[in-house]
Amino acid sequence: MCLIINCLYCLIIDRSSAGTSGATFTFLNNCDYTVWPGILANSGSPKLETTGFSLEKGTSRSLQASTGWSGRFWGRTSCNFDGSGQGSCLTGDCGSGQIECNGAGATPPATLAEFTLGSGNQDFYDVSLVDGYNLPMVVEGTGGIGTCAATGCVTDLNRSCPTELRVGEGEACKSACEAFGTAEYCCSGAFNTPTTCKPSVYSVMFKTACPRSYSYAYDDATSTFTCTGADYIITFCPSYGNSQKSSTDPPPRTTEPTTDDAGNVGTTTGPQVVPNEMGSSTTNSATETSTIGSSEGEAGGVMLADSAWIAGLATGDSTRAISDLLQSTLIAITTATTTMLILPMFHNLY
Repeated sequence: MCLIINCLYCLIIDRSSAGTSGATFTFLNNCDYTVWPGILANSGSPKLETTGFSLEKGTSRSLQASTGWSGRFWGRTSCNFDGSGQGSCLTGDCGSGQIECNGAGATPPATLAEFTLGSGNQDFYDVSLVDGYNLPMVVEGTGGIGTCAATGCVTDLNRSCPTELRVGEGEACKSACEAFGTAEYCCSGAFNTPTTCKPSVYSVMFKTACPRSYSYAYDDATSTFTCTGADYIITFCPSYGNSQKSSTDPPPRTTEPTTDDAGNVGTTTGPQVVPNEMGSSTTNSATETSTIGSSEGEAGGVMLADSAWIAGLATGDSTRAISDLLQSTLIAITTATTTMLILPMFHNLY
């Protein structure tokens, strides 16, 4: 009996200290197109075995990182490289002119996965939209101890990106900072503290669609996650088995009345595609309870597509004498509108 207890104790100690040996990152491409992951190690962290590579649809690749490594990953799209590896990408390009990024970061907008391994025996990780968005991405911890929650953005924000943030024909969606460059949106200058930098109507839109992702610089409380002794799966296009980047048609939806055990009447929305434990997609029906009499708009159009007044407020072309009460009201309206239009269309991580 003592031997069994000692063995179990050794297993527990060994697993809880697994973070000291680093982690394996597995990249899985669930998109219907090739993605070129980019990798940037933070200053003082060793380079991984590659800083960029090609990942064809339906394939995966794993990389090993040592304890203490910190850096970021992202997906580059619509790339054109020749036989010698020279070329560039339409979104997420690192400016190296090669498949390997060689110490260069992503050109915004780009969806970012950020990691710090083994800090205080814990890993810290997040998915950030602070530099904008170019494709859906989810991070999942496997085999770890602790909360180890999945995080990321399943929603295809390119389909709902406001005109003033949209890149090209909808290949990516800029952050408000990138689009307007004001101190308020960039959390810079007099707005470089959590007290002075507040959510904007744009960051609220991002946060509503992707609740676990960073939506602006000081969005820490609901966006940073921890795990000990885990390996990680980074999945591109986790909810779209046949995702098309340029597609503007929303996924098919059917709405049927349902009644729960308490007798509340709601609606069933489906089919929806959700990530399974390994980050690949499965099709399920999701039930959403709504209040009878509430309106549900179709999001086939682009939310805020005609919101030039928001851009005016951002750039100073409209009256800037906007009270805190009015700004709060605008944010509340945007949140409610986004919830009605986007969430019934796209399944997020909640």
